[in-house]
Amino acid sequence: MFSSCSNSRQFTYFKDLADTITSYSISDTGYKSLTIQADDVLQINVSSPNPEATSFFVIPGTNGANTAGGVTTNSATPNTYLVDKEGGIDIPLIGRVELKGLTTSEAKVVIRDKLSLYLKEPIVTIRLQNFKVTVLGEVTRPANYIVPNERVSVLDAVGMAGDLTIFGRRENVLLIREQQGKKTLTRLNLNSSALFQSPYYYLQQNDIIYVEPNKQRAASSDMTTIRNVSIITSLAGLATIVVTQLFR
Repeated sequence: MFSSCSNSRQFTYFKDLADTITSYSISDTGYKSLTIQADDVLQINVSSPNPEATSFFVIPGTNGANTAGGVTTNSATPNTYLVDKEGGIDIPLIGRVELKGLTTSEAKVVIRDKLSLYLKEPIVTIRLQNFKVTVLGEVTRPANYIVPNERVSVLDAVGMAGDLTIFGRRENVLLIREQQGKKTLTRLNLNSSALFQSPYYYLQQNDIIYVEPNKQRAASSDMTTIRNVSIITSLAGLATIVVTQLFR
């Protein structure tokens, strides 16, 4: 069988790490915060000690107010804003706010400063609602995945997809990234601990990961095709014999 002939080392990540090492420190390039882009969907919640004043900044569809620690938080469901093609959103009363190129932390400060003209001690939370990555190829569950937070790595995405199959090429994973209308294609080696130092270790919005099939997959597909052709040929021959016997 294929599994009995395969070397388990073939399916091991980070082969360059010795089996005897119990602790190993690797520096990475650091996480780079995501920036807001056109067509992003943002959930923006506003709160302040004055619930009546705060209500003016809640878009229709609010599910009510929650009070915690003396601060009333009005949260709408979904209370979301679509960033337009120019990179801005329109918030009730304060008007247009340009957010393109800002991190969510930076955007929070910008909106909070504008709200300070109307609210005392406003609190703003921003959450990116459509952070999506796509995992394709030789993984257990290829699909689009909505990420619940802004910090996700290649390994996180592979884990969400149920890990690579035994036919996936771990040393040659393709990452496709689009920024400012240009696509960048990068090869990543999951067999090497140098992956942690790659600027592509942490994913960005709409990144695509493609895991190529290895030679065993191609050989397996060829064998399946040959077997199917053989079965069809045998059945066709049997049918010919039966028909011949019936009409003799």
